[in-house]
Amino acid sequence: MTCELQAVLLDVDGTLADTEDVHRQAFNHAFAAAGLDWVWSRALYHELLAVTGGKERIRYYLQRERPGYRLPAAGDAFIAALHRHKTEWYVNALAGGQVPLRPGVERLLQDARKAGLRLAIATTTTPDNVTALLEHSFSKPAGDWFELIAAGGVVARKKPAPDIYHYALEHLGLAAESCLAIEDSRNGLLSAQAAGMEVLITVNSYTADHDFSGAALVLDHLGEVGMPCTALAGNPPPGGLVDAAFLAQLHAAVVCTG
Repeated sequence: MTCELQAVLLDVDGTLADTEDVHRQAFNHAFAAAGLDWVWSRALYHELLAVTGGKERIRYYLQRERPGYRLPAAGDAFIAALHRHKTEWYVNALAGGQVPLRPGVERLLQDARKAGLRLAIATTTTPDNVTALLEHSFSKPAGDWFELIAAGGVVARKKPAPDIYHYALEHLGLAAESCLAIEDSRNGLLSAQAAGMEVLITVNSYTADHDFSGAALVLDHLGEVGMPCTALAGNPPPGGLVDAAFLAQLHAAVVCTG
């Protein structure tokens, strides 16, 4: 087993940027545009996030909150159309600069690139959402920073299943033990762990109450100059800033001595 960290695999929503409430607003916009009286409050959406995938989340909402609602005959197409409208609104919101990156994200990715670490995305959000975020939320387009963008329906099962991470590792040609995942939710943690990876968690307002047992480290964010991160479980990085050197040390500590 090698103790050398070779790649960092990152989730998107809630990890790279605080996107979840913009997703919620986008769902509500799509519902209203379709003449539906469905409104997802922050409290309800917090619970609906237990299900990954937008179309899957709509189905879960109907089963849980609207058991008497009868889908049109072409139910799959109806839900898919709602989700397309939602995605269009969300992408336009990103283009309008409404979704800032989380603290420390761009700084860390720049440092990781300089250190020679391979970078990849492993998410169940749609590819259009990822592309829009990379184009509009970074100080300069970041699409070419990532060797692989594993997103959307490239695998049958979404997180917490490990499929998206298995897919990413296979296409990168790397063993799980040589990689570190950065996630923000329990579903993301379980997905990466089931693929054999160690995980650094950065919580957000929707996931702060999740159970992150087994994570290598749990932080409030990755840290910026003048805005150091705080460790919620584990030891924080020196100076409160997660950088490539710290990721390598964390990885070595948990993989080679854990």
